[in-house]
Amino acid sequence: MFLTKKHISRRRVLRGMGATVALPFLDAMAPAQTPLRKTAAIPRSRLACIEMVHGAAGSTPEGDSKNYWSPKQRGADFEFSYSLEPLAPFREYITIVTGTDARLAEAQSPTEGGADHFRSSAVFLTGAHAKQTAGPDISNGISIDQVYAQKLGQDTRLPSIQLCIENFGLNGSCGFNYSCIYSQTISWASPTDPLPMTVNPRVAFENLFGAASRAPARGSVLDGIAPDAARLQRDVGARDRARIDKHLEEIRGIERRIQAIEKHNAGVAARELAAAPLGVPDSWEEHVKLMFDLQALAFAAEITRVAAFKMSRDTSNRVFPESGVKMPFHTLSHHNENPEWIEEFAKLNRYHASLIPYFLEKLRSTPDGDGNLLEHSLVLYGSPMGDSNTHNHRRLPILLAGHAGGQLKGNLHCVMPEGTPHANTLLTILHKLGVEAASIGDSTGEIEI
Repeated sequence: MFLTKKHISRRRVLRGMGATVALPFLDAMAPAQTPLRKTAAIPRSRLACIEMVHGAAGSTPEGDSKNYWSPKQRGADFEFSYSLEPLAPFREYITIVTGTDARLAEAQSPTEGGADHFRSSAVFLTGAHAKQTAGPDISNGISIDQVYAQKLGQDTRLPSIQLCIENFGLNGSCGFNYSCIYSQTISWASPTDPLPMTVNPRVAFENLFGAASRAPARGSVLDGIAPDAARLQRDVGARDRARIDKHLEEIRGIERRIQAIEKHNAGVAARELAAAPLGVPDSWEEHVKLMFDLQALAFAAEITRVAAFKMSRDTSNRVFPESGVKMPFHTLSHHNENPEWIEEFAKLNRYHASLIPYFLEKLRSTPDGDGNLLEHSLVLYGSPMGDSNTHNHRRLPILLAGHAGGQLKGNLHCVMPEGTPHANTLLTILHKLGVEAASIGDSTGEIEI
């Protein structure tokens, strides 16, 4: 088989009844007797940018002294902090960046005072200062996910995807004369072109697999592509057949979960999230995991190489029962420097961070070329706010995961000099992904990672 196998295109898809299912990388996609590294099939790095709002307990003086977020030790082989301990099994892939500031998220004039929540998300991937306006004349900066998508996302079916949790029912001005759009997205194609983020897993699923015209009663999106899948299975080896089967099973599993959520929500008398679309589960954790599964599938099949994911919205007062914390999110973030409340906030930060290993394991367990998806990805997770009690944007809680095709070593805690712009991290990410950019936002150079 190694000598005689058929060579199929990396862009081969399964089609039928309006559905388009892209395939993961298969052995048959590399020409026989040719090392993968010498073919056009070698994987390009994927970029996943994930924002969690409201900062972290570890960015407070109290939390810093107790190392709630940042480890005590610098360099390699550090001891994971309380909030990041769930990531310990992925040590070899983790780079923690401590001590950067997003100063352009702060007020630049007296009229902007108090509006830190409404500029916060806008700076996360742009390093830029959002223009104060409640009208259509918005202005910010281009985000790194879109810089990468414009450079290396044009040969995938979708240049990028934008997903979110909780963003529904917001419009007009969200406060302090700032348009709600600044709080609704972290992805900007240009300073005046914010990209909408998808909150409904059903819509996200159909964007990926091209089944928007399929009525749910007609069954699975996979039904129509079954004949094409059967023909392909006859032309590939046993390992490829197993990989195709697993890929299709994962798609069907997600589809069933979405259908179950829709059925449940259609039948209940009252929903916890009354304004949410039918496909949105009331459980935050279930919603996040569904969105992570969709991103992992999209990366595996190279439907896209770029994802932006907003895991909450500023001023959200959601309660997270699974965390063991009973106080609402935004209320707790304004802890008034109470050590007991800060400790509870650290517990909530830990819970939020504990969902990231779910995504990382999906990537690590997915073969991709000569390695796995996590080796070929760069994941940015963190918050553009530091100490939420004072609404500052100093000492941001930031971490990177993945090896970016060998550009990041992992197992590193990097402490930046005081005053280092968060935009330096953004610029470094672009450079690690092979994008030649002179600057982004208020960057002054690279960070050493």
